[in-house]
Amino acid sequence: MELIIIPVIFFILAVALAVSCANIVPQENAYVIERFGRYRTTWDAGIHFKFPFVDHVRRRVLLKEQVADFAPQPVITKDNVTMQIDSVVYFKVMNPHDYAYGVENPIMAMENLTATTLRNIIGDMELDQTLTSREAINSQMLQTIDLATDPWGIKVTRVELKNIQPPTAIRESMEKQMKAEREKRAAILTAEGQKQAMILEAEGKKESAVLNAEAEKQATILAAEAAREKEIKEAEGQAEAIRAIQEATADGIRAIKEAGADDTVIRLKSLEAFAAAADGKATKIIIPSEIQSLAGLAKGITESIKE
Repeated sequence: MELIIIPVIFFILAVALAVSCANIVPQENAYVIERFGRYRTTWDAGIHFKFPFVDHVRRRVLLKEQVADFAPQPVITKDNVTMQIDSVVYFKVMNPHDYAYGVENPIMAMENLTATTLRNIIGDMELDQTLTSREAINSQMLQTIDLATDPWGIKVTRVELKNIQPPTAIRESMEKQMKAEREKRAAILTAEGQKQAMILEAEGKKESAVLNAEAEKQATILAAEAAREKEIKEAEGQAEAIRAIQEATADGIRAIKEAGADDTVIRLKSLEAFAAAADGKATKIIIPSEIQSLAGLAKGITESIKE
């Protein structure tokens, strides 16, 4: 019985030892392995075995991009204004060996490096420039910190200023300045709107006056054309009347000629015309030299009619 128990115990111990020697490294992780206190190798994701009591895991390293949110740091600007600035650093571990052996506490070292770099950059800027130059500050910090963390196996991918807090008095002064600036812009916009309204109103009146003048011009032209057409029609009517009179006169003369009228009839017609001229409306009457003979002729005709 004892002979059976002892091999079973040894088998269980061997299995337990084998299980303790097996290590599974998760994805996006790396293990730094030491043997007798010296660096031996770096395990990537997967299953690995180590020698018991000889190898041990020196450091477990996360290879994914990480975010380090550092506490606000007091920073003094070039014009002696103290501000509180907190920053955020995005980084990745590119070399687990250097990350494990390059510096004692990489995150704390990077925080101190970020604070020192931030003070150096802000110290060369005035307050207004600091508030308006975040992109420039981020770029300078990224370049400086990334270069300094290369020996630690760290790659800094981005640096952002999370918040900039000037002193309370300066914030109140800035708020008053911004309020005055907004009121100024509002007044300018109001004045511009009134100016545009006046310009549009003046242009409307101008266009209205031009249109009225154009309408009056067109009305005058149309009236002149109508008067001209009326005169033309009146002239045409008078011409038609004269033409009709002349045609009637011509027809009378033609009828007289066709009737064979003698000199006596013609003289009577002349006497009738003279009588029409002497109807009392004319101020001057020209008496022809033949009026006596015409008068005698008229007397003779009258007497002959009486007989």
